[in-house]
Amino acid sequence: MPPDAIASGPQATSPLVVVTGERPRDTLDEPTLTASRLDLSIRETPATVEVLSQDELQRRGVRTAREAFDQIVGAISGNVPGNPATVSMRGFAGNTVSILQDGVRIAASTITQRDTDMWHYDRIEVLKGPASVLYGEGALAGAINKVTRKPVLSEWTMDLLLSGGSFDTVFAGAGVNLPVSPAVAVRADASYQRSDSLYDVDHNATVSTGLTASALYKPNDRLSVLIAVDHFEDRYDASYQGLALIPARYALDPSDAVTTTNGLVADRALRRRNYNPLGAWSGADETTIRSRTDWVMGDGWTLAVDLTGYTAKRAFLLADTQSFVAPSPAFPNGAIRQSYQDFRHDHHFWNARAAVGRDGTILGLRHRFTLGGEYNDTDFTSLRRQAPPGSLPDVDVRAPAPIAAPTSPAIFTSGNVTFVSKLKQASAFAEEAVNLTPRWLVVGGVRWDHIALDRMTIQNVGGAIDRNTPRFDPVSWRAGTSWAATPGLTFYAQYTTAVSPVSSILLASITNSRFRLTHGRSVEAGFKASGWAGKASLTGAVYRIEQSDILTRDPTNPSLSVQGGRQSSRGVELSGAITPVPPLKLSAGASYTDARYDALSELVGGVRVDRSGNRPINVPATTLFASAFYTIARSVTLGGLMHQAGGFYTDTANSIHVAGHMLFDASLSVPVAQRVTLTLRGRNLTDRFYGEFSGYPTTNIYIGAPRSFDIALAARL
Repeated sequence: MPPDAIASGPQATSPLVVVTGERPRDTLDEPTLTASRLDLSIRETPATVEVLSQDELQRRGVRTAREAFDQIVGAISGNVPGNPATVSMRGFAGNTVSILQDGVRIAASTITQRDTDMWHYDRIEVLKGPASVLYGEGALAGAINKVTRKPVLSEWTMDLLLSGGSFDTVFAGAGVNLPVSPAVAVRADASYQRSDSLYDVDHNATVSTGLTASALYKPNDRLSVLIAVDHFEDRYDASYQGLALIPARYALDPSDAVTTTNGLVADRALRRRNYNPLGAWSGADETTIRSRTDWVMGDGWTLAVDLTGYTAKRAFLLADTQSFVAPSPAFPNGAIRQSYQDFRHDHHFWNARAAVGRDGTILGLRHRFTLGGEYNDTDFTSLRRQAPPGSLPDVDVRAPAPIAAPTSPAIFTSGNVTFVSKLKQASAFAEEAVNLTPRWLVVGGVRWDHIALDRMTIQNVGGAIDRNTPRFDPVSWRAGTSWAATPGLTFYAQYTTAVSPVSSILLASITNSRFRLTHGRSVEAGFKASGWAGKASLTGAVYRIEQSDILTRDPTNPSLSVQGGRQSSRGVELSGAITPVPPLKLSAGASYTDARYDALSELVGGVRVDRSGNRPINVPATTLFASAFYTIARSVTLGGLMHQAGGFYTDTANSIHVAGHMLFDASLSVPVAQRVTLTLRGRNLTDRFYGEFSGYPTTNIYIGAPRSFDIALAARL
């Protein structure tokens, strides 16, 4: 990343003012920090790269990380209590999608990701397809980089946003950029959000706060130093597991949102019910301190050094399984029977990365290369206590009486352990881009990781310890090319490899930590086009991703888990934007994914069952997005959004199918003073009852929020 990328660029723009009459910039020619360390533009990069700016997120009314990830073409996201804002993309989900904070991967996304307020981020950059060559194990389906707002020299600004709406949801955000001297600037952003429930669910109040602050020292064009601190907190009261499916004969208002092979349905009459005990909650408290130094050494040579320290505490207290019990004299409507869990995380991480690069010529050809190394250290302790089904009192399915969260440790009979993981990882990486001709670029990269894990399982009752110390030395690489057929049209192709553990490396059981890493590979080809003086752009891609050595069942001894399973996806993506006249902005994106288990078997009732050919969990076949914003007389702006996602399954047996859905949002923005805008927004205007995601158990479905409205006042001073 060049030093001036910190001090200028998209972060300097405001999401609060609609500007018309300017010449549109060609976003395909802008550099991306996530797709390579060679300062390649999106057009040059031989992969699908998507960027959602703060301006665009604000225009679409995006509030949280889950809502932001849902904006990515071909992706869906859900707020599973154990891993909020989990993502499914290109046929894979969970740990196979890496989520970064300013280019650093702290751990698997299902451990670290929270549903944070998007106020703090300048943009989201998405690299689709395997990204292990850049970010190590786990990045099989892609990487999502959340880039925080940075200081800007010589520009004093203050941004404000206040909003309130349905479900007693309120939000307040403020940010200030302050030049201290010609060489120093500071920025700070704060946010607060509370809601009775973003999903309109009983006993599910949420509160989240954030503070990000940074200081930039840039005495000249050759040196820049950034120091930053990020702090986020969130809490969800009475954790919510989603809508529990019940037999159709007991449903008062059965819907077609979910169909199952055993007659379970989603009952609209239970839309707001939350059976979790009062006092159960989930939340996180996390702090990151980081620095970035960029030095232009001369003759095209650069040096970049990143240092990151991170600490977090997380808690997940909830009813992790919920099942319907037929009517009885005690519960004539039927009851819900639940288990209970108490999981805690104590997470400490630090990372150091240095990279030297050069942009110059060799034998008359332009060469850009980067050579670097990275080292990180993780201490992770997790208390895991589980109580079996029936450990909580049954509750009426229609009118659940409030029950208290248990406090006695005696109920934790099915699991009471502490996991201790110490992970050390050393990496070396190299990338190179060579212009064989001014229009033909060849790009390559390779990464070697040495992963050393010390994993202990301590039985909290009795003190028995099981331990494993696996070592992994994976090598990932990629090779690609892009060719500028015309000044506005580029074709590209790429082959990429990746590695991923069979489950999250920090949370893997002792048994799973003894398995080798799975291997992935991908081939992708596509085009990137722009024209009409920067007013229009269109990108398209076709791809295939394969993952081998996933866990399956031993054909000769089905009770044993072995590696040898395979999973794959292939698909097509298309996205574009056009500004036919200055007042009108149109954009759209569509995807089709054919995902399947190529080889997978499971143990069901002591019998090995073949799942080959089935579709993976939480993977829709299609997604579609479209937006239109029209400004009347350079003041009032009308906006409309459409989101569509196809149906998906919640289990590997493909016995529970969640129907697809189409949603419509609309907005009206009116200036009320100079640089002050009032926006009225309606979400899910047709009040669609739909399944958004599934987590655990498979018979619980997260139902999307009903129709809602909010009003926001935004200002830039």
